[in-house]
Amino acid sequence: MKQKEEKTKGETLEKRLGYKRRCFWEIADEQEKKQAFNLAEEYRKFLYKGKTEREVVNITKAILEENEFHSLTLKGENHNKFYRINHNKNVAIAVLGKEDISNGVNLIVAHIDSPRVDLKQQPLYEEKETKLALLHTHYYGGIKKYQWMSIPLSLHGIVIKEDGSKVEVVIGEKHDDPVFTFADLLPHLAKNEQYSKKLAEAIPAEKLRLLFGSIPFTDEKVKDKVKLNILTILEEKYGIKEEDLISAEMEIVPAFKVNDVGLDRSMIGGYGHDDRICAYSALQAILGQNNPKRTSVVFLADKEEIGSEGNTGAKSQFIKDFIYDLIKLTNKDSYDVLTKTLMNSKVLSGDVNAGVNPCFVNVHEKQNAAHIGFGVCLTKFTGSRGKSSSNDANAEFVGEIRALFNKYSVNWQTGELGKVDEGGGGTIAQFMALYGASVIDCGPPILAMHSPYEIASKADLYSTYKGYKIFLQFA
Repeated sequence: MKQKEEKTKGETLEKRLGYKRRCFWEIADEQEKKQAFNLAEEYRKFLYKGKTEREVVNITKAILEENEFHSLTLKGENHNKFYRINHNKNVAIAVLGKEDISNGVNLIVAHIDSPRVDLKQQPLYEEKETKLALLHTHYYGGIKKYQWMSIPLSLHGIVIKEDGSKVEVVIGEKHDDPVFTFADLLPHLAKNEQYSKKLAEAIPAEKLRLLFGSIPFTDEKVKDKVKLNILTILEEKYGIKEEDLISAEMEIVPAFKVNDVGLDRSMIGGYGHDDRICAYSALQAILGQNNPKRTSVVFLADKEEIGSEGNTGAKSQFIKDFIYDLIKLTNKDSYDVLTKTLMNSKVLSGDVNAGVNPCFVNVHEKQNAAHIGFGVCLTKFTGSRGKSSSNDANAEFVGEIRALFNKYSVNWQTGELGKVDEGGGGTIAQFMALYGASVIDCGPPILAMHSPYEIASKADLYSTYKGYKIFLQFA
């Protein structure tokens, strides 16, 4: 029998003193690996059904009510699990804790909007010479426009008619639905129009015009025959006319399914991981809270991809008002208590980070970059250049979360968003920190972020969920 070699003094010291990120698949037991795969199956359904903010809110509401959460109304509440919806694009969720709420809440905030392309308010027109109907669009968030060309696209959204009634539209997801596309230029004719330009300029925004139809209405006296035929179909199927599109929110999203990626099925490919993977993990984490020490809160926000603006973004008063009403349940209706509660709160800004892409490693400083499959990523700061527009978590809070994750065996790593002067980006963290709370970004790394087809690791999904659950229960 071969005798086990003893470690040298140097090897022992290296293990004790050094730090090395750990691959989940190498250190997890079979039970945790199975849990990671099981969680991914449910997440895949969530991601496919929730391609817009409104759809995510509807799905979340149904899940919450199935799990005995109640709409917060302040009318004789006799339970401790609540939610509130804001303009059908936000959800705030809470489980009251044993401690006085003025000691602070444990809050996870994630966003449920994703980069996409929207319809303009007067989108439909006919290109006379080609007899094609197209839709004018305006992209939302940071996209590479060329990635959206010549792929199947679906149309999701709502139309508010003149009488105030709402029409919900989803076209392109059922197997027999038509799909839409932005038709790209063939390579044979692209020399001057595209190849001679910088990549960012090859597809001007106004070229993102959605191909929508080609059959003309049979009436020689009609000027825009194809357009009229499209309008007749819209009226027949949805009861809407052209003016109704002015009061519509229509989002163009990839018509892709959500798939397992890799022969070992270790990854998930789909649209909207940023940031619905954090939203789903946070939702599942709070469902498991029954009697936490501190009050647990999850906030699913909108508009992060355009700066968290508007009445549904993280800059709005919604989450602050929700926490204030939680305070009212304890008969401490005072602004001073709200301020104290917010300042004593601990916040995980649930957002994804950039995983190292082996084909483009030069944009990362590898020692300080996140790797997919190595767990949830703690991001001390985001921003760009000199940490501009960053929260930059304090060392005490980083240490607290690190110790908490180590204590409960959460597989985690640290990372930053690319080399110092390579680019960068911001998250919701900076807006939550304005309340005086302790905040750090915490979420899984993603490959091909902001593309129509992002890649996440099942290991990182599970590690994020586990980390969020531990944070809500024990932080």
